[in-house]
Amino acid sequence: MILSTASWSVQHFVDRMFLTWYSTDALAASLPAGMTNFVFVSLFLGTTGYVNTFVAQYVGAGRPERVGPSLWQGVYLSFISAGVGLLVALLAVPIFHLVGHSEAVRANEIDYFRILCYGMGPLILSTALSCFYSGRGHTWAVLGVSVGAVVCNIIADYALIFGHWGAPEMGIRGAAWATNGSTVFAALLYLVLLSRPTHRVRFALFSGWRFDGDLFRRLLRFGGPSGVNFMLDIMSFTLFILIVGRIGTLELTATNLAFNINSLAFMPLIGAGIGLSTMVGQRLGADDPDAAEYCTWTGLHLALGYMGTMALAYLLLPDLFLMPYGVGARGPEFAAARDLARQLLRFVAFYCLFDAGFMMLTAALKGAGDTRYVMVASVLLGVGIMVLPPLIAVEFFGAGVFIVWIFICAFLAVGSVIFYLRFRGGKWRSMRVIEAAPVLEDLDP
Repeated sequence: MILSTASWSVQHFVDRMFLTWYSTDALAASLPAGMTNFVFVSLFLGTTGYVNTFVAQYVGAGRPERVGPSLWQGVYLSFISAGVGLLVALLAVPIFHLVGHSEAVRANEIDYFRILCYGMGPLILSTALSCFYSGRGHTWAVLGVSVGAVVCNIIADYALIFGHWGAPEMGIRGAAWATNGSTVFAALLYLVLLSRPTHRVRFALFSGWRFDGDLFRRLLRFGGPSGVNFMLDIMSFTLFILIVGRIGTLELTATNLAFNINSLAFMPLIGAGIGLSTMVGQRLGADDPDAAEYCTWTGLHLALGYMGTMALAYLLLPDLFLMPYGVGARGPEFAAARDLARQLLRFVAFYCLFDAGFMMLTAALKGAGDTRYVMVASVLLGVGIMVLPPLIAVEFFGAGVFIVWIFICAFLAVGSVIFYLRFRGGKWRSMRVIEAAPVLEDLDP
């Protein structure tokens, strides 16, 4: 799972690198527009991705026949998300006129956002289907599909952004269509893999296609808070980026560079979190909370070691990460953004360890079913630390980008402590998201 999500970070890294080569306006627009799109996507992504926990707990409980029906409830959510994506695409113009970025940046933001909304359905569908493998701990298939989708995206990016190989030169619109194409490719590939006869019979993949009202409601009950939490987390980061954009285009471009570089560390951490949620879910499904706790501490130690290494690299070798962006980018605008991004990477290095604690502890709590607490705490932290204080600082006190970045460090530091205390409290040990197994009556006289 770490390698799978690392491939996503490579995809985002290459996307933004190509856009940097194309124009600084395209780069400045890509992160706020992409993050704004992801606010809407994340509600369905977090909810549908919780199918992973249902699959993990059913497998741990020795009930494989419930895996297929769980998977299908996520598929039905993906159909709903496709319709929502088409409706949200209509809001592109008013959203980015309200944000108030420069006219050139705003035009790119509208195009990028609208096209990404068209691909919401296939993205959620591929997420739901991937839970069949990730929830059982069979993650090589997820890696294979992820790598294939990334390669597809990079090739399409190069062709459609710059107009190579006979393709039209579409700039940032080409990047968005390439992303949509890669998600369709991933969904189709999962459908092919899931059609294998052994999977169909043992896990009721085809026979379990019917809508299950009780199972769907439980997915919404436990996965809904996870989706809302994910959405509000993304919304907090998006608002943070939009606030930075109100300081200036230079600050916005530099923040984009710093966040994109940090995706090299952050995205693999998402994979580690999915793996940890799966292991916690399987152990709790087997009624072994001690083993679930052992998995959590082990995962946390590994994440801290990894993020500590990345933090040192950001501090000691910032130009190594910035170098690919400068290969095809020229001009004083990029040089100024690169210099500022080099300084922002120091903030990233500071919060890396807190980010590891935040991500892994929330993953463990979600794997147990403690999603409401995670949702409420994340909302309060996001609004109270990462949104309102920076907004007030910029709008009323004219704060610069460094002051604003202090708040994101505080958000992750405080959050990691709060979720550590919640996990140590142990309430999660008695939580389950699956129903009790049916009791067979003794028919002997």
